[in-house]
Amino acid sequence: MNNIIEKEEIVIENMIYEVRGVQVMLSSDVAKLYHIETRVLTQTIKRNINRFPNSFCFQLTNEEINDLSLRSQFVILNKSNNMRGQHYKYLPYALTEQGIMMLSGLLKSDVAVKVNIEIIDAFVKMRRYFANSINNSNILINHENRLLIIENTLDKFKEKEFNKIFFENELYDAYSIIMDIFNKSKSEIIIIDNYAGKELLDILKTIDREIIIVSKNINEILKEKYESQYNNVIFINNETFHDRFIIIDRKTLYSCGASFKDLGKKCFGIHKINDLDYLTRILKIINI
Repeated sequence: MNNIIEKEEIVIENMIYEVRGVQVMLSSDVAKLYHIETRVLTQTIKRNINRFPNSFCFQLTNEEINDLSLRSQFVILNKSNNMRGQHYKYLPYALTEQGIMMLSGLLKSDVAVKVNIEIIDAFVKMRRYFANSINNSNILINHENRLLIIENTLDKFKEKEFNKIFFENELYDAYSIIMDIFNKSKSEIIIIDNYAGKELLDILKTIDREIIIVSKNINEILKEKYESQYNNVIFINNETFHDRFIIIDRKTLYSCGASFKDLGKKCFGIHKINDLDYLTRILKIINI
């Protein structure tokens, strides 16, 4: 183990928490292990946000930080409960195992490479620990934690409805759910937005799917420049629509109350529409 980590008696397993059904480490703890400021680590994530989908990294909410049940997931291994009483001026990021691997590659430091091996080993140990705990049924788990494990397992198989209202300045959460919806696509994404512009294209340029943008206000210069470098978007001019919609693989329809350039700036809602007749009629209007 790293000499500095040994001297400070840091047990990496105690820094791993279960949030939203996945094992994660807080950005502040990862920064400590990498011997850098949390600010530097956070800036690295923000500057490379396209490399960190929601399955790699997400920002915690105040409720998640203050939720005692989340902070005591590893009460058997971490009796000190070292998150208790902490106050965060800025909401920390939670990094999954994949997110930490991506981060270590971006930092490109000898310390990050060495410590990263220990972190991955810690994640593996924690997975084995809980797998053995459940399979052998020989470790006492209280009733609350047992229910949470069941709920998290079911969530992995349950289809997310993505019905949610976002309030003013919830910029990251709005961006995050849009990326979650886009990532559900296997082959094609259709976006209907009369104000589709640079902000939307900045999101789409890294998505390896066939994308169709339907809009009545397509900037021809922007379109020409985008198509000169990227070939994943087809632009269709259409003045039929007022609201914004997303269609995933021509099977799933979402209604989005805000234009993609304004996501999270004002209160808006995004909802899955289950009536397939609406989907069929919209596809017919687009004529594709």
